[in-house]
Amino acid sequence: MDFTGQHVLVTGASSGIGRATAARIAKHGGTVTLIARRAEVLEKACEEIGERASFVAADAGVKDEILAALDLAAERSGPIDGLFLNAGTEGMFSLTPDYTDDAFAEALLVNVWSLFWTIRHVLPGMIERKKGAILVTGSLGAETGMVGNIGYCTSKHAALGIARTIAMEAAPHGVRCNCINPGFIDTPMLSDVPESFKAQMAKRVPQKRVGSPEEAAAVAAFLLSDDASHVTAQSLAVDGGLLGTLMIEE
Repeated sequence: MDFTGQHVLVTGASSGIGRATAARIAKHGGTVTLIARRAEVLEKACEEIGERASFVAADAGVKDEILAALDLAAERSGPIDGLFLNAGTEGMFSLTPDYTDDAFAEALLVNVWSLFWTIRHVLPGMIERKKGAILVTGSLGAETGMVGNIGYCTSKHAALGIARTIAMEAAPHGVRCNCINPGFIDTPMLSDVPESFKAQMAKRVPQKRVGSPEEAAAVAAFLLSDDASHVTAQSLAVDGGLLGTLMIEE
């Protein structure tokens, strides 16, 4: 895997899968721009990743901020060859009758609208250069229903639809788009998940363990790399076998 001469932009890059992916790409010769809301955390991440990393602090859910960040990143580090849309929100945990309008709207804003704005802004340049790779972070909730989080589940179904649509539209122009669906991964987002749900999910994972951000990052980096040149419109779970099996609980 070789990212030499390529500029890859990662949103939601201050921690977890986004940060681990940026580090892996830089390790393999790429220039990476990290985007997230907290400048101080991004600065520390870039220091640890090294000289190939820089950052722009922006909220992916605020249209003007994310578009300005994309432009600044391209001005500093060159055209965006790879785009990893990893920023997201887990939303509210509640059964649907108690789920609020505001929580539902927030899930769609961060997990859907931000993808639309960002891809629409970056895609024309990729099409013009006839090369590019886009990766969207979905969820197992992009393929299944979820009890107690209708906003998140709905938004991740939409994210998968975006990825597949872009893949079809962009394929004739040499641009790929895929969706990675992390399962039970040890990221900061997990800290907000109810303990009862964590215990239930861990029990169901065939590998009987939580995945690491680095394991998900290895798959993300592959899909963004030229090694995956014939892979597009795919939805790939990184979940220890959870989605692809029927576990019989004892």
